Amino acid sequence: MAYNERLADSVRAYLAQHTELKVEEKAMFGGIAFLVDGKMCINVGEDQLMCRFDPKKTEEYNNKRGVQPMIMRGRLLDGYCYVDPEGYKSKEDFQFWMNTCLAYNPEAKVSKKKRAK
Repeated sequence: MAYNERLADSVRAYLAQHTELKVEEKAMFGGIAFLVDGKMCINVGEDQLMCRFDPKKTEEYNNKRGVQPMIMRGRLLDGYCYVDPEGYKSKEDFQFWMNTCLAYNPEAKVSKKKRAK
């Protein structure tokens, strides 16, 4: 599992400021996912953030600098995107993505657990 430790530390530090949140880390999507209140909120990969946000904002956010739409099985996945360093390198941009993910988290649904066979 290769992920950007420095970027993960920045996400940890940002989330630590929100002491009211229950934050867990879990290996997911080839990186490290930060789950807030049991829901995937933001993920750190090799040099990208994978962000989860209000699906109604997909078109708007996919047009932002440094953003790549998330495509799964050939389909656009609304409510998720990848953000390259160009899109989060400034403090303001990093905070925008963190706040966007945190704002949507209370509305996000918890993923269904897979049953053991």
